[in-house]
Amino acid sequence: MKLSFKIIVGFLFFTTTLFAGNEKYLKVTPEKGEGVYAMLRRYSLETTACNLNKFKEINGLKDLNLLKGKSYKLPIMIYKYNGKSIRSTLNNYDLKLAKRIQAFNEQAQKNGLRKKDYRVDNILWVPYEYLYCKGAAVKKVKNGSDAPSGTTVKRYPIFGKDNEKVEIKDNKLKGCVYYIVSGHGGPDPGAMGKYNGKRITEDEYAYDIALRLAKDLIEHGASVYVIIRDPNDGIRDEKVLKPDKDEVCYKNQTIPLNQIKRLNQRVNAINRLYAINKKKGVKKQRAIILHVDSRSKGEKVDMFFYYNQRSKTGKKLATLMMKTVEEKYNKHQSGRGYYGTVKSRNLHLLRKTKPVAVFIELGNIQNSRDQKRFVIEDNRQAVANWLTEGLLREK
Repeated sequence: MKLSFKIIVGFLFFTTTLFAGNEKYLKVTPEKGEGVYAMLRRYSLETTACNLNKFKEINGLKDLNLLKGKSYKLPIMIYKYNGKSIRSTLNNYDLKLAKRIQAFNEQAQKNGLRKKDYRVDNILWVPYEYLYCKGAAVKKVKNGSDAPSGTTVKRYPIFGKDNEKVEIKDNKLKGCVYYIVSGHGGPDPGAMGKYNGKRITEDEYAYDIALRLAKDLIEHGASVYVIIRDPNDGIRDEKVLKPDKDEVCYKNQTIPLNQIKRLNQRVNAINRLYAINKKKGVKKQRAIILHVDSRSKGEKVDMFFYYNQRSKTGKKLATLMMKTVEEKYNKHQSGRGYYGTVKSRNLHLLRKTKPVAVFIELGNIQNSRDQKRFVIEDNRQAVANWLTEGLLREK
């Protein structure tokens, strides 16, 4: 693997113990198309709230959106190895911890992420999470997973094995209910295109972004219903998401091929849940519907947002979400220009569902530039993050 990082050395005369404020962190440059999640995974770090929050802290960031060509500190602390042992270097005599750190450094060298063995160049990498995310302050929560003391962790198998444990960061959306609906599914793949000679379908990418959006909302304390569900496709990292036809409609209804029946099935599922939650006293319920458009290959489009013309709240929410996305593009791709739109449209799901609803087209599956919004895993996550931020801004 071609090395793409720069190590901040600057040890001077490093002591064997790092004190608060004196930590040195490994600094790297993201590879092409790589975002925070992919970069952490490349360095075998978990994408937990603990690591992500530390990443933002040490880089002085308010969000997880990266600027092109800029280097960032990873939550990997750099120690000057004393030439004797990891335990004496850290002044921590936990043998199990020392073995984990040794294995981490050896694997990093094997993967081409570092040039030399830590016993040769006397540079020891220590993942922040090994000491602070799962250290002495860790307790067992109800589902049996480890988390920092005071953290609530819930398990959602729908997100897949690697993502099923969700840490609740805050309660900003407590009391809010969201119905996340990805387009098509089951016997209908929706819009289709080709990427590197392989077939890609609307339903798979809309579903992956739907899961990421649902997970983000749960992290902020919301109650979320994923209306279109796949029993074995959780959040995926691949560029080409393999199409299948086993999606079902909440909870476990076979999706019909007939379009009207398919749409009514979704409407009925949402409205039943809406009535139940309304009886419970829930005041804010929203339906977010995600699709991918299909146009001519040469037509590049930005995300566009639709609302029911009779819903003033729907219009406000759609506008707020679009403006949030526009701000993100203006910040991270200055000079690009953003041409997303907000319009009313007489779509079945917007017209028939009882919650305030926003229908979002994520781009043109035929256009090679738009495809990057879907096929690059970190871009899918960025889309979910931006939509979540728009929802968080709703008063």
